[in-house]
Amino acid sequence: MGIRVIGAPFNSAGGSGGVALAPAALRRAGLVECLTERLRGRSVVDVGDIDVGALRAERSARSGLLAEEALVRTTGSIREAVGAAYASGERPLVVGGDCPVMLGALAAARDRYGGVGLLMIDGHEDGYPPHESLSGEAADSELYLALGLPAAGLPAGLRELMPLLSPSQVRLLGPRDDATLARDGVLSLRGTVPIHSDVEVIVRGPRDVARHAAELVGEAAPAWWLHVDLDVLSTDAFAAVDYPQPGGLSWEHLASMTDAALATPGCVGWSVAIYNPDLDPDGAGARLIVEYLAGMADRLRDVAIPEVTP
Repeated sequence: MGIRVIGAPFNSAGGSGGVALAPAALRRAGLVECLTERLRGRSVVDVGDIDVGALRAERSARSGLLAEEALVRTTGSIREAVGAAYASGERPLVVGGDCPVMLGALAAARDRYGGVGLLMIDGHEDGYPPHESLSGEAADSELYLALGLPAAGLPAGLRELMPLLSPSQVRLLGPRDDATLARDGVLSLRGTVPIHSDVEVIVRGPRDVARHAAELVGEAAPAWWLHVDLDVLSTDAFAAVDYPQPGGLSWEHLASMTDAALATPGCVGWSVAIYNPDLDPDGAGARLIVEYLAGMADRLRDVAIPEVTP
C-alpha cells in the first residue's frame, strides 16, 4: 500500500507563520525522500498542501474561534484530500499545521467507513469550549468540537459535521495540562473520555498503553484515526512547540506508542501536528520528526488499511 502525504499549513492562531510553515520545513528536511527510501518499493505520493483559506487573526464573536473561515476551509479541504487518498487505495499521512487538521480527516474516514474512532496522543486535552479558550485558537478545542459538545455559534461548515465521534470511540494518551485547565476554570474531559496522562503512560508502559487503547478504539468503531501532537514530548526532547509544559514523553516513548498503534488493525490514517519551524532555526527539530516518521515506515507498509464493509 502506498502513502499519500498531505500538507496542511493551518495555524489556528490566524497567521501564515509558525506551525503553518511545518509542512514545507519537513519537506526540506527530506520527509518524502526518507519515506520513499524506507518503504522500499511502495509508492509515496506527495500531493502538496491543501487550501487553508485566508489566515486572519480575527476572533468570531459568534463561535469564539480565531481564524474561523480558514478553519472551515481547512476542514473541508482535508476531508476532500483524505477521501481522495482512500479512493486511490493509499494511506493518508496528514502533516500539519496544528491539531484541528484532524477534524477534516475524521470527517473523511466517517464518510468512507460509516463511523470513526480516534486514538489521540497529545500533551493537552484540547477540550476547551471555544468561548472559554483564552486564546480563541481552535487548537484548544478540536477534541471538544469533534465530540459534538455544546458550542454556541459555530459556522454551518463545522456545525453540520458534529459530532464526528462518540466518547466511547476515543482514547487520549499523554496530556499533562491539568494545572492549566484548573487555572482557567475549564472542566477536564476525564469525565467524558478515557484519558491516560504522560505519567500514567510511562508507568504502565508506553507500548502496552497504546496497544490496548488502539484495540479498544478499534472495537468501538469500524475504522479509526491516529493523531499525534508533538507537544506530547518533553521540552528536553523537542522544544519547537508554542506551548511547552513540564513533564512529557521521550522520542523513544512516542515511537514505541506509534509503532504499537499502527500495528493494531483498523487504522485508516495518521496526522502529525504542532511543530513550529520559527522555534527551530537550525532545523534539528525537523530532522527528528522526519526520523520519527520514517521509522514508522515498516508499519505503514505492512499493515493493510481496512476495506469498506458492504
